[in-house]
Amino acid sequence: MRINAYIANATGLSRRQAEGLIKSGAVSVNGVQAELWYQVSTDDLVELNHHKVFIKAPAIIMLNKPAGYVVSRNPQGANSIYDLLPKDLHNLKPVGRLDKESTGLLLLTNDGKLAQELTHPSFDKVKVYRIILDRPLKKEDEQTIAKGIRVENYLSKLEITDCSSDRRLLSVNLTQGKNRQIRKTFAKLGYQVLELHRLKFASFSIGNLKPGEFRHLSDGNIKKPVFK
Repeated sequence: MRINAYIANATGLSRRQAEGLIKSGAVSVNGVQAELWYQVSTDDLVELNHHKVFIKAPAIIMLNKPAGYVVSRNPQGANSIYDLLPKDLHNLKPVGRLDKESTGLLLLTNDGKLAQELTHPSFDKVKVYRIILDRPLKKEDEQTIAKGIRVENYLSKLEITDCSSDRRLLSVNLTQGKNRQIRKTFAKLGYQVLELHRLKFASFSIGNLKPGEFRHLSDGNIKKPVFK
């Protein structure tokens, strides 16, 4: 494994941040200052600022993200999802994103292979959302959405699987994963998404998790949020 990937996986930092640390001389491998091209394994002694770092066993948690929290370690004055988690889980990275005001199922893991399988377009993982619009959805607009709408530089396709009697509460399936895709798609037709809540991501369902609670998928126990 490349040394920058090792540091990123062990600390939760981005690979770019890890590269910066390596370039600054803060990383050593078996007592020798590391270079960016170094390949390392779990048998090597890797140190960051003279403290041993290592990749933890694969872990994945499911968080019910509340509104008002950003999916970032650098929230720039806003609340971060990491404020809800104990420090020993801060190395986990989110699988995909939910914007600040969106809520629901968010997966975090240190398993890069799993994250790749869940997010890469070639795997077509379905995500299920419940959304509320500011006004009733016209049937012709529903048909337009099913055919696809050009959003920025891509064709956005959403599958509307259920619709309330007033046509404002919708169930939406999504296999793509572009930034704010659902909100932007409806905005192209003049609608505002007032609420967006993710219920499922591939085989993972939010179940009975309350806002701010999280569950270790290895043991199934629900944990309460840890507020700073």
